[in-house]
This record gives sequence, C-alpha cells and structure tokens, in this order.
Amino acid sequence: MASMDTDELPVVLPSTTTSGLSIALHPLPILNISEHLTRLRLQTRTRVPFVLGALLGTQTGRDVEIVNTFELAMAEDGAVVDQDFLITRKDQYKQVFPSLEFIGWYTVAERPTARHIALHEQFTPYSSTPLLLILQPSTVFAASADSSGQSLPLKAYEPTLEIRDRKSRSVFIEAPYNVETGEAERIAVDWTAKGGSGGTSLESHLQTQRAAVKMLHDRILLLVKYVADVVAGAATKDHATLRALSALIASLPASESTEFREEFDTEYEDVQLTAYLATLTKSANLLNDLVDKHVVLTSSRDDRPSMGVRRRGMMGRPTDFDRFH
Repeated sequence: MASMDTDELPVVLPSTTTSGLSIALHPLPILNISEHLTRLRLQTRTRVPFVLGALLGTQTGRDVEIVNTFELAMAEDGAVVDQDFLITRKDQYKQVFPSLEFIGWYTVAERPTARHIALHEQFTPYSSTPLLLILQPSTVFAASADSSGQSLPLKAYEPTLEIRDRKSRSVFIEAPYNVETGEAERIAVDWTAKGGSGGTSLESHLQTQRAAVKMLHDRILLLVKYVADVVAGAATKDHATLRALSALIASLPASESTEFREEFDTEYEDVQLTAYLATLTKSANLLNDLVDKHVVLTSSRDDRPSMGVRRRGMMGRPTDFDRFH
C-alpha cells in the first residue's frame, strides 16, 4: 500500500485539465458515506478503514445527479469486489427505485491511487464511465477544500485515458459538483442534525429509561450493602426494613424453583388447551353452516317433482307450474 501512495506517476491529471460533467450531489449520499465511515471506524478501531460503496443516480448527457448509495462487499483477498453481491443489491434497488442507475462508486482516501484504478476497472461492466466520489476525512484536506470555496471534504472524479510514452493508461479528472437539496431533504437533514445534538424524542426517552435503570441499580446495591452489614454486625438491625425486604423478595417471580415451573407449565397448558378448543369450536361451527347449506340445496332440488305431483292430484289437471318445469 505504501508504494501505491507514493507512485511517481499520479493517477489524477493536473487541474489545468477540466471535466465537462455537471454533477449534482444530494445530501443522502453524503450522510450514507459519513455513517459508513464512522461505523467502520468503531468496528475496526482504525482511523481510516477501507470503505467501498456504489453510487446510484441519473445521467442525462453530461448532467449527473447522485441520489443514493449502498455499501459493497469485497472478496476474501481484499482486492476484488464481490460481483454477486453488487448485482443482487443493484437489482434490489432497481425494483424499489426504477429511475436510478448505477453511475459510480465511492471510497475514503486522501487521494486516488493505483489501487483505485484497479477497482475502477471492476465497475466498467455496469457503467461505461463510472464516477468516483472520495471522502477525505483528514483535517489537512478539509482545510484545503475550504480555502478553495468547497465546504465539504468530498471530491468527485471522472475517468479518462492518458497517452504517455505511446501507451494509454487510465486516470481521473477532478469534476466539480454542487450540493442540490429539495424541501424534503432539507427537513430531513435539519432533523438529523438536531438528533445528533440530542434533540430527538427517541433519545430523550432512552436517556430517561437509562436514568431510571441506573437509579434502580443504585438502590439495589444500597439494600444489598445494608443486609451484608447487618449480617456482619456492622449495622443496626431494623426489623421493619428487613420485613419490607422480605416481602419484596417474596413478590419477585421465583422462576428457578420447581413449584413455580410446575405452576407455570400447568397454566401454560391450560391456555393452549383453551385456544385449541376455541379453534375447534369455530371450525365445527363453520362445518355445521356448510352442512346446513348443503341440506337446503339438496332438499330444494328433491322437492320440485313432488310438488308437481301433489298439484296434479289436488287440481286434477296440470298447472302452469308443472308445464314450466
């Protein structure tokens, strides 16, 4: 890796070479990439872990819009992208978001290297010119970005070919981008920002529960210490307090005792038996209704000829009902 970072031939063309792309970057990819990096930092306990993901969006001519992302997996060797995983996730997102296409990939690094060129070639089957979006988390690059007028430590690159010594090689051109937000996205970003500072109701609810559990834990420790001191003779025995403790312990479910387990199993079997009986009664009722309908249907068919016979015997001649039937 060190040799790749100190290549004599940089893989990014000088700033004098400009890209003709017009890139619109939405807030959701920025949040996804940041969350991906933060999570891997905590999991791997490294400052700059290897981050890899796909970019989803739309492209019309030279206008590109980056709308969403999803994470990618690597093979066991750490140099090859898991193509099956990529195809599966891409198809899943296509079913949910039919208008979004695979337009590139993202990673976290200080600058593109030969390793990124090798990775870039693995994405060409899914896009003729896949874009590269790099998050630069270091303060040095963030400061230099601020000085150039860009407020985010992100850089977008367009792939191209360079002819050097009569040989062609793959390189990148830095492409400018603008952050584009809609009304719904601005509301979501503002909500996320407030949530990070402790403004969400969920966080307040969890903080309240944590405080309650901590208080209960402290009280239990205090009671245990008091009982231990009483047993050791270091504390005065208070019969009212000990009776209250005994009643509290007696009210707790003794799930490990044999009597409790037997009673629990008995009640559980009674509940299951009641549920089975209710199901059986319902099934019998449905079957009874079906039998009644069948009896009514068959009896009505059998009664039609007998009605005609009775009418002939009573009237002495065929009726209009008999002629009709």
